[in-house]
This record gives sequence, C-alpha cells and structure tokens, in this order.
Amino acid sequence: MLSIADNQEPFLNKDGNLVDQSPFVKLNRWKWWLLVAINTICIIAGQSATVLLGRFYFDQGGNSKWMATLVQGAGFPILIPFLFLRPSQEASTSSTSPSIKTLASVYLFLGLLLAGDNYLYSVGLLYLSASTYSLISATQLAFNAVFSYFLNSHKFTALILNSVTILTLSAALIAVNDDSEGPSGVSKGKFLLGFLCTVGASALYSLMLSLMQLSFQKVLKKETFSVVLEMQIYRSIVASFVSVLGLFASGEWKSLHQEMEDFNSGRVSYVLTLVSVALAWQVCAVGVVGLIFLVSSLFSNVIGTLSLAVTPLSALVVFHDKMNGVKVIAMLLAFCGFASYIYQNYLDNLKARRSDTDCDLQESRDNSSC
Repeated sequence: MLSIADNQEPFLNKDGNLVDQSPFVKLNRWKWWLLVAINTICIIAGQSATVLLGRFYFDQGGNSKWMATLVQGAGFPILIPFLFLRPSQEASTSSTSPSIKTLASVYLFLGLLLAGDNYLYSVGLLYLSASTYSLISATQLAFNAVFSYFLNSHKFTALILNSVTILTLSAALIAVNDDSEGPSGVSKGKFLLGFLCTVGASALYSLMLSLMQLSFQKVLKKETFSVVLEMQIYRSIVASFVSVLGLFASGEWKSLHQEMEDFNSGRVSYVLTLVSVALAWQVCAVGVVGLIFLVSSLFSNVIGTLSLAVTPLSALVVFHDKMNGVKVIAMLLAFCGFASYIYQNYLDNLKARRSDTDCDLQESRDNSSC
C-alpha cells in the first residue's frame, strides 16, 4: 500500500548516491494523494484515448502509417512550459554533466528507438482491433522484466518468472485463437503482421525503458525533474523528425489531402482526431513524469501497463469489439501477470525498507556508544 512516506524518502541510486527524488515532499497527505490520483488518471485516460482514437482514425478511412507515427510524438511542445516549473533546489545540485556530444548521442539513439517503436505500434493498430492490440501490448511488462535483468541488474525471482510466463501465455492465446480477427477486411496474413509488429513494439518499448534507466545511472548520473522532462522532449523531437522523413520518403504525404477529404466523419473530424491523439500522448507523458516524482518510476510504469489491460473494456464499449472466451481468459491472465509483478515489487520495497530501518538503528547505536 502506498503512503506519503514513499514520497518523502530520498532515492538511493545504484552508485550509492542519495538523490532528492521529489520536489513535492512538503505536500500534506491529501494534496499528495490528490496529485497521485490526477497523474494516474492522466496515464490511464491518456493511453486508453490514444489506442481508441488511433483505431478510430483507421476505422474512418485513415491509412497513413507514418502520420499515425508522427502524431505520437508531435505534441511535445506542450511539455516545454513544465521545464520552467522545475524545483529551485535543482539549481544548487552539484554534478558533473556529460558533454554536449554525449547528450546528443543519447537523445539521438533513444529518439530513433522511439520512432521505430511508434511505427511498429501504428502498423499493429492498423491491422488489429483495439482490444486485441491492447492485450498484446501488455506483454511489455514481461519484456521489461527480461531487459531489466540483463541491463539493470534486477533480480529474476520466481514471481517475476511467473509474471513473464503468464503474460507470454496471454499473448500466445491471442495468436493461436482461430476466432481472433482484425478490423473488417483484414486478412489472416495482415493480422499476423499486426500481431508480430505489436509484440516487437512492446519489446522495443521495454528495451527503451531499460536503456533510459541505464542512461540516467551511467551517463546523466542524475534523475531530476528537468532531466527526465528533457529526455522526453528531445526524444520526441528526434522521433518526430524521423516520422516526417518517413512520411515524405514513403510518398504517403501525397495522399493526405485525399485521405482527409474521404474521411468518413469529415475533414474537421480528421484534423481533430489527429490533434487529439497527439495531445493524448502528451497527457500520458505528463502523468508518467508526474508519478515518477510523486512516487517512483516503477509505479509509473506499472500504471501504464495497467491501462493497457483496462483498454479492452473501453474498446468493448466504444467499438463493440468481440470478446470471446479466449480473449476474456487472455485478459484475466494479463491481470494475473500484472498482480504477480506488483507483488514481487511490493516484497522488494518491503525488504528495502526493513534494511534501511536496520541501518538507521545500527547507526543510532554506534552514535550513542561514542
């Protein structure tokens, strides 16, 4: 169970340095919980909206994979004002900053990964229903456990292995289900392509998260509000640039005007849909950054994965997606895998707290004996 104490303790990074994790430590309990609730809603609503609006774009006649990729990162300018809201104590933090060349290389590489990830997700959403897409995307938690083990030295316990196995089984059920189908007119071959692209995108997203954590620990060597926000903005700039290049190189830009004219809901709806997708992605990003500093990056990532498990229910209401027995079982398995992962991290946090308490008691005894 979360408590405000989680927000008040300094964060011990892997190098053993204490970092002031949150600029909100002086908030009283109800204000802290209110901010946690608001940011949680931002993630769940934002991520669910992006999937539903993305599916709506394709259902209504949109067909540009690169345009769908571009809008996933093009809303980054709305994050820039938040840079001016950074806490004043950051300015007094002394730290050796990496060179401009190093920073540019990190942001460029992560931005390229983000562009590739966004494109794979666009292809997956083009050929899959919203509910199927979301259930498969939930496997990112399993990939995250694997990459964290190899890149971030996280332990691979029995509960984590159980989570990976259950989430893999959930995705496998969708793949082998004879009744699984994409949107109207999508062949089995394209359905398989959408499935593989979505799995690939989930793996790439998890790899990107682990590489970001590695960058904070080994290159940037700090994880302050402004540094995390800059990471999000600069990655989005690179990804948006790559998406624009892909849009022109593929020739899809030539058909955008006709696509807007033929959009079933009209031209205004076409523009509003794309703008809404871009804004929804950034609302989700604000929630992610907010929870990182109110609680932890783990909690932020977990809420993001939870939203993917909730989205099929929204798709059932909005698009009347078919929810056969296999899909229901797959969704329940996704929740079980999610719960197993959460419980393991609860045990890890409990163990860390007990260790900190023992250290504090030992330090007190040593001081009293002097």
